[in-house]
Parts: sequence; C-alpha cells; structure tokens
Amino acid sequence: MPDSSTLPHFRYHPDPVETGSVTASDAACARCGERRGFIYAGPVYAVGDFGDALCPWCIADGSAHESLGATFVDSEAFAPDTPDAVIAEICERTPGFAAWQAEEWPSCCGDATAFLGPYGIAELRAKHRELEGFVLSQMIYGLDISRGAATRMLDSLRRDTSPTAYLFKCLHCEQPQVHVDHT
Repeated sequence: MPDSSTLPHFRYHPDPVETGSVTASDAACARCGERRGFIYAGPVYAVGDFGDALCPWCIADGSAHESLGATFVDSEAFAPDTPDAVIAEICERTPGFAAWQAEEWPSCCGDATAFLGPYGIAELRAKHRELEGFVLSQMIYGLDISRGAATRMLDSLRRDTSPTAYLFKCLHCEQPQVHVDHT
C-alpha cells in the first residue's frame, strides 16, 4: 500500500484512508491525470460520473470543485449554526462519506466537527469502548426510541451495513458527536 502520510491534510476528515473514503489505487485522477497511489471512494455530487476517479489532492486544493463542479458532502447536512466558510470547505475541499440516508455533519463550539468514521459495534468496542454509553444515550434521546430498542440497535450496529454509527469529534472541546443512520 502507498504511504498515506503523503496525503493532503483534511481538517474535518483527518484520516480518510481509515474511514474508507480514500483507498489505495493505481487509477489516474479524472481531473489532473496523475496516478498518485490513492483515489477518492466516497460520494461525488457533479454533473458527470466521477466516482472512484478523483485524487485527494484535487479535492484538497479545490480544483475538482472549480473545474468539474464536484462537491463531496450535501450542503444540507449541516446544522444551521455552521459557518458558511466551513460548509464550503467541507463540501468543496474535504472527502465526504457514504451514509445509508442523507449524511449529517454535526457541529459543536460554533464549528463543524471532524469525521472519525463509520462504526459498527465491533469497531466501537475495539477502538472507542468509552463511547458505547454515549452512543446508546444518543439513540435513546436523539432517535427517541426506548432503551430496549436502543440496546438492540446498538448491538446490531455494523460498519458496512445498516445501522451504522458515524462518529465525529469537536475540534475545540474534543467532545464526541454521533449520527446513527439506518435504512
């Protein structure tokens, strides 16, 4: 696998390889024509079909957006208090992620949060066991479901099938945020 340390830095999506939004590939970028060892594997909103065809560098520098009109996150995914400049940075210059329904990108401390990835119960317990109760609480109160139903949903979380927990972290206070999505 190519060295992921050469990838551009994305403030709001710090590890797009870990999240699955960027993958190792020898494909040429549809915008710059370069073969850089990585290709974007997330959603692309554009007139043309650019799925698995854009490199992370053309996303980061905004050239994929400027020349192709591509965006990578739906602008409706953000809370009303998210600054317009932040929405533009995420939609136009940050790798997005695939969700089962429309994605949601939480905010905290007057800013958007950083996307940590899609989590199933196995990944949650292996990497962020301390957040299990937080995710359960968000299911009960955020989705307005009973504790029993929320516990069953928590146990059924899967990274690659529905339902999935999408974890985020505030860039300022470092508090976790979660969006649970299901078909």
